[in-house]
Amino acid sequence: MASALSFPDQVRNWLETMHFQCEVEKDSNVFFTTVTASLGERSPFCLILVGLYDWRNSGASESEAQKILDAMLRERQKSVITVVLWEDYWLTRKPIVISRLTAMQGFGVKIPARLTQVRRTDNAQTNAFLDKNHLNGPTSSKFRYGLYLPRRYYRILPEDFQFDQSVEELLVAVATFSNARIFTQQNASFRSHELIRFASLLHTNVVGAFDKLLHAFIREKQPDDIMTYADREWSEGASYVKLGFERRDVSPPSKVFLDTTDLSRHTIKRHASMSLESADISPVEYLTVYNMGSIKFVRTIKHFENEY
Repeated sequence: MASALSFPDQVRNWLETMHFQCEVEKDSNVFFTTVTASLGERSPFCLILVGLYDWRNSGASESEAQKILDAMLRERQKSVITVVLWEDYWLTRKPIVISRLTAMQGFGVKIPARLTQVRRTDNAQTNAFLDKNHLNGPTSSKFRYGLYLPRRYYRILPEDFQFDQSVEELLVAVATFSNARIFTQQNASFRSHELIRFASLLHTNVVGAFDKLLHAFIREKQPDDIMTYADREWSEGASYVKLGFERRDVSPPSKVFLDTTDLSRHTIKRHASMSLESADISPVEYLTVYNMGSIKFVRTIKHFENEY
């Protein structure tokens, strides 16, 4: 049964159960709600909440998407951690949204990556993990790596941490990469890969996970560079910069089609299928939404890194 509370009220109630103090702002000139949350000595963070009903009534246009982007950048220019959150993600991926938001505030079970073992994962295990732990779910990839916490280190996990304690090891982080794109640079062959997905187990902070997975891939595949994209709705990619990635390009907000029947997102409109009796099925109703674009990052791999 759907909640009788509005989307902003649901988010605010959740924040208050976490003991955050909230300041809510809804300007009559805009369709989104801004919530600034603070807790003790932690740095405050800002959520720009976009409800689907308000978005539809706003006209659901590119110019309206620009208003969201402008509000997001204003907050970030003030060094405030800012996230743009659409209602469909809250409704369909709430555990992942909550895990990411709390991780940004330093909550979550800390697991040192040095206690884990890194190795390749199979497609089924990777997809299952990403479906439960990555906001955008699984997607195709060529190379998949995981970090596994051996049973002997389960003692570092809190007693109330929920997981299958019968398994011999716990998969706590995953990174996936594309096949090599090979081209010529300065009369030599150059191999470039894309980092496609990275995710940690819900409600954990695997300290050093990204670095360890990245170096496992570099050691095995010896790329000349690795490129990836930061989702601007969540960050400006500071974690990539810390690991030696350089900011190369920024893409503007782009159009996405939201299936209003199941709240799934698509880059193109799907056609309605036919029933067994060959009767027409009503076309899928879509709402056009916009993401806030992305930032392209590239890390050039020096020769000595391949010997890590």
